[in-house]
Amino acid sequence: MRARWFVLSMAFTSLLGGYGCAPVALTLFGVGAGVAAATGVSYTLDGIAYETFTTPVEQLQSATIATLNRMDIKVKHVEAKRTPATEPRRTIEAVAGDRKIEIELEELSSKTTRMRVNVKRGMFLKDRATATEIIVQTEKTLEDKSRVAQSPIPASSASGGKGK
Repeated sequence: MRARWFVLSMAFTSLLGGYGCAPVALTLFGVGAGVAAATGVSYTLDGIAYETFTTPVEQLQSATIATLNRMDIKVKHVEAKRTPATEPRRTIEAVAGDRKIEIELEELSSKTTRMRVNVKRGMFLKDRATATEIIVQTEKTLEDKSRVAQSPIPASSASGGKGK
């Protein structure tokens, strides 16, 4: 008889415990999905942010370094790798406070590049917010550069700055 009550009480407890977890899990999933959908940034299972840009690797590297400088993040090392087994990659290593930032640019085609940002805090912690912000701000830098390149030259500048 005691075993029966024990089994029933355990089943009841697990039902109550599981009932409270589902809404929390769904809320957390929704928040995470909303952030990713709003920024267009995707994440690997281990918290690395990535996005693909329709931009040549050289332009994306330039925009990324300009973004890091604007964010006052110190660039430590830039390296280009090309091995026969993998796609050409460029790596940018940077530091912001106690965070170590690793950015990998993978050339998918002459006009398409995948950016992967891994921000580590200590040995085990990842900082997805900073990784996301680096990608979002790099997008903004590319948009600003594109807007400047497409803006018409004022008439006074086109004539060498001379008036009438």
